[in-house]
Amino acid sequence: MARKVRHSALESRSARLKLQVRRKPYPGPSLARGVSLLYRRNRTNGAWVVKASDGHGAYWTKRIADADDFDDADAKAVLTFFQAQDTARRLGRGDNDSGDSAPISVDGALTAYEADLNARSSNPYNAQWPRVHLTSVLLAKPVIVLTSNELQKWRDGLLTKMAPSTINRLCGCLCAALELAAQHDQRIQNKQAWDVGLAGLPDAQEARNVILSDQKVRAFVETAYALDHKLGLLVETLAITGARPSQAVRLRVADLDAHPIRPKLSMPKSAKGGGRNRAKKRNERYSVPITMQLAAKLKEASKGRADEAPLLLQSDNASWGDNPGQTYHRQIDKVVTAIGRDPAEVTVYALRHSSIVRMLLQNVPIRLVASLHNTSVAMIERTYSKHITEFSDDLSRRALLQHEPATADNVVSLAS
Repeated sequence: MARKVRHSALESRSARLKLQVRRKPYPGPSLARGVSLLYRRNRTNGAWVVKASDGHGAYWTKRIADADDFDDADAKAVLTFFQAQDTARRLGRGDNDSGDSAPISVDGALTAYEADLNARSSNPYNAQWPRVHLTSVLLAKPVIVLTSNELQKWRDGLLTKMAPSTINRLCGCLCAALELAAQHDQRIQNKQAWDVGLAGLPDAQEARNVILSDQKVRAFVETAYALDHKLGLLVETLAITGARPSQAVRLRVADLDAHPIRPKLSMPKSAKGGGRNRAKKRNERYSVPITMQLAAKLKEASKGRADEAPLLLQSDNASWGDNPGQTYHRQIDKVVTAIGRDPAEVTVYALRHSSIVRMLLQNVPIRLVASLHNTSVAMIERTYSKHITEFSDDLSRRALLQHEPATADNVVSLAS
């Protein structure tokens, strides 16, 4: 059992009640390296506060319980001086005798979340992305002492760097990590901190589905080829199939059917949404038609490789990985700039949006469009409703009541 530290000014109830009531806590004993106990004198029961180092030159504090100034201690909500020492020590550094561990930091929560994502065959980038934007102070801070004010301040500070919709997605990733930490540590009771501090920004739900003309899509593909042939092959595959980049990079050599008349790809499903069957969904495939020109390029590029080898590779023959955007985003920015568009507005996903709208405008049934793009009819109706109205204009006009000019043949006499 950890040793008890004596401190005459705080040890007894009578000694504490001689102190002046004030908001700033009184310093108490040092319990371990970087961990000490503080006491806040109130008009009613005082409060015990733990102060601990965050490992980066700063300290965090947290109220742990009431002091037994007027009420008797119950070892839970009201603690004696020595009981408060034990609790403070566990919160600050962990007590080997008790078996409790030190509270997990935000950085630790992200590490645990990444391990969980890997175990569930999900994209680990969702745990890696927040680290790029979190400050070192926030990363080192224990989840148990996070406040809504500091999280909201961090969130709002991102508005000068990214769009509100992007901030909402980033906050969603961080919230998932913090939720997982809270599920595994019952001491974490401040869920409201991220529910409030990382709440979604308003007016950020409108999708930025940029639609490119066929001419711009061709220019996109040609410019990508001019910059890097392997990048061009990936971009043309995305433009022809309308697949998500994370799907296309998982294509295998065996997924190419280079039929001389009806070539196609067996595209891996995205398995969006997670769940228990996510790994199973990622292995499922659906057939997507491609042009004979693309089939010939893919066949030539994959010549001599094993069936299970990746179909699409980088210029150094390395795999694109599960999150190809990290690798190609600078090159895609150059491509977008070269075709006269703004990289802040147009991403490689514009090829997918353009593919969906192109099929709608060619009167391809919505259900078939949804199947070919591994999405749902409801999603297409919700996301592309404006373009659905445009493509259905000619059809709906045929059903309008037509007012033909009067002629002798279609005039009926009303005279008796």
